[in-house]
Amino acid sequence: MLGATVATVAYWRRALSASGAIGATLVGAITFARGGMPAAAALLAFFVSSSALSRVAMQRKERLPLAQTKGAQRDVWQVLANGGAATLCVLLGKRSGLVGALAAAAADTWATELGMLARRPPRLITTLRTVEPGTSGGITPEGVLASLGGAMAVGVAAAAFRGERHGIPRAVVAGMLGSLVDSVLGATLQASYACDVCGQPTEEPIHARCGSPTRRVRGYRWVTNDVVNAIATGCGALIALV
Repeated sequence: MLGATVATVAYWRRALSASGAIGATLVGAITFARGGMPAAAALLAFFVSSSALSRVAMQRKERLPLAQTKGAQRDVWQVLANGGAATLCVLLGKRSGLVGALAAAAADTWATELGMLARRPPRLITTLRTVEPGTSGGITPEGVLASLGGAMAVGVAAAAFRGERHGIPRAVVAGMLGSLVDSVLGATLQASYACDVCGQPTEEPIHARCGSPTRRVRGYRWVTNDVVNAIATGCGALIALV
């Protein structure tokens, strides 16, 4: 019931698409049923904070060359990419893994949403060369601090209902390292494209801004942003469990 309510409100607020609302309802229902309030609190901390941050300075973000193609409205694939590993963990009775996965998802989302607003351009994590704001694998000091805040928010939410403060450092470590994995994969394996019509970089084979086919310049076609998120959250879960 709680998951359906949150998903309905999120759909009404246009934070979720119709498919995203269905996916979020299933993830929320499983999480609450199997993990109780600590797991539900961690999930809500990630989802509510991430949805809110995606709308911060939205007009400014949309003007960036690499603005998120799917926008602030998340579909079912984004829901599963960020919440799939956590759901699997709670089904297996591994609540620490759930917190680690959600901490990694929150750390990455906070870093992306707030890092795009940094005054200085980001640098690619592998080469430290300057790249466009929003580039996969690009990092800023502001983004790193934001990732710390995202991981801590999830850890604190879960600990508030479990009464286990030692879970907060575990969530922070898992979240930060999971976010690091996301950045490295984004800079190396994730597909990156260039639009020859308007001369802008993008992460999609069809440029959302002009509708033109794009040219892949690096990475593997099947390694999309959703795939990278799924791997990073899985790493966050494993790190928390280890």
